[in-house]
Amino acid sequence: MTDKDITIYPAIDLKDGKCVRLYKGSMQEVSVYNDNPAAQAQAFVCAGAKWLHIVDLNGAFKGEPVNHASVEVILRNIEVPVQLGGGIRDLATMERWLGAGITRLILGTLALNNPALVKEACKLFPGRIAVGIDARAGYVAVEGWDKVSKLTTLDMAGRFEDAGVAALIHTDIDRDGTLSGVNAEASAEIARAISIPVIASGGVRDVADIIAVRETNVLEGVITGKALYGGSLTMEQALKAAGKTPC
Repeated sequence: MTDKDITIYPAIDLKDGKCVRLYKGSMQEVSVYNDNPAAQAQAFVCAGAKWLHIVDLNGAFKGEPVNHASVEVILRNIEVPVQLGGGIRDLATMERWLGAGITRLILGTLALNNPALVKEACKLFPGRIAVGIDARAGYVAVEGWDKVSKLTTLDMAGRFEDAGVAALIHTDIDRDGTLSGVNAEASAEIARAISIPVIASGGVRDVADIIAVRETNVLEGVITGKALYGGSLTMEQALKAAGKTPC
């Protein structure tokens, strides 16, 4: 096993104020895991999480924040940094979220449709802008994963090489919520092509997936949700495999 440790990002996906997981990004295939997202966030932090990954699923489809009340309650009840995506399409929304206490914003649809604005945001909010690259069969999907573009993941990543992006989050949509195993090599391919830190997401099943991400020796971290909710992976197992010290 490599000596390079990685960051574990427990996922809190919000739909209608509840903590859910989708199957392959479909809003019609939803599993509700907790009616109280703030309590779920606290549970992850108490188990040792040093970051949280939150997605406003309704916001991603609508194009503007929807689950802001749930996010704000989470922020009031935890002290670890949070990265947030979903429905962030303009500078005013970015300013509001950053002012509310979000550490890092994830821009996906905006990064595809208006890369110039993303680059401007990187200058205005240094170190606080991430780009989400959500992919189906190697092509970028946007608007809540509802539409697939003709842009490859590598081409998308290359757009932001010198923009000051804090991280890229690569999600294999066809594995997301399936427990079929993380596509560590696809994420690592992006990481080897650019200098921006890359976080893998989608399909994490158990501790072997955390090890696979770590052993690429080029990925910064991994996002996991359904495995933690279903019990096939615990935070303690994930942190140990990541090279972190559990609480």
